[in-house]
Amino acid sequence: MNVAFVGVGRMGANMARRLKERGYHVTAVYDTNRAVATSLAQELGCTASTTLGDVSASADVIFTVVTDDAAMRGIFSGQDNLLVNGKGKTFINCATISPEVHVEVERLAEAAGATSLEACMASSITQARQGSLYLMCGGHEETFRRAEPLLKDLSSSLRYIGKSGEAAKVKALVNMVMNINTAGLAEGLGLGAALGLDLTILRNVFSQTGANSRVLETDGEDMQNRDHSCFFSAAHAAKDSGIALELARNVGLDLPLARATKQQYDAMVAEGLGELDKSGIAELTFKDRHKHSGNHI
Repeated sequence: MNVAFVGVGRMGANMARRLKERGYHVTAVYDTNRAVATSLAQELGCTASTTLGDVSASADVIFTVVTDDAAMRGIFSGQDNLLVNGKGKTFINCATISPEVHVEVERLAEAAGATSLEACMASSITQARQGSLYLMCGGHEETFRRAEPLLKDLSSSLRYIGKSGEAAKVKALVNMVMNINTAGLAEGLGLGAALGLDLTILRNVFSQTGANSRVLETDGEDMQNRDHSCFFSAAHAAKDSGIALELARNVGLDLPLARATKQQYDAMVAEGLGELDKSGIAELTFKDRHKHSGNHI
């Protein structure tokens, strides 16, 4: 099977590497950062396409891993777009974007004689490389079933959620709760540090009590050590919490914790810390760390 990728940042590039190792023919990659696309193309032995139309012409299945709603709309409806040569092709869209945009893309794809599937990822860079992503899919079930063998080579958990837009709703809520947990952990550890507690002991106690969370496992030590190497950026956390808040507004629900968390991540972005990992929210809550203090920021 010929596959191609649009958006080969940290996630897309590692998914492409994984599929090549699994025996798929990666024919083309595309990224607005030409240097990134060219480097990966050389590594994989494929083409670094200069137009989106060339990407869709080169493959049966095209994965898209772009940044936001505007980027997604652009690759499917801009002057140069994937649907120019989209007839008969399948587009698997992995970005965390608004549910309504997935619905729009499905409508555009069908009008062009193509099919689309949302494959929302609740995982990070390491899992993309290892083929152990947690994938939540939305769209027509027959499209999902056709893509299922391919998606199994990228995932350890694969779940069909429902019609287009439904998986994106679930993903928005996953990230909203994750972001709230991350902010809460940062405040707990920050207060512990200010009280002079041993944070290693505190993290261990958290892990054995009601303060435990998946975020404690992934981010707790990094918060303590100020190691914010990016696996999931603060900028993406702000965006994704915003998607969830918009969903809440649409159904008349107020979410004060989600709103406060987004304000924290927005503050990171405003201070130029948006490309730190989400664990970097600790820099706003630990005493004496604020305003770029320390050597690890």
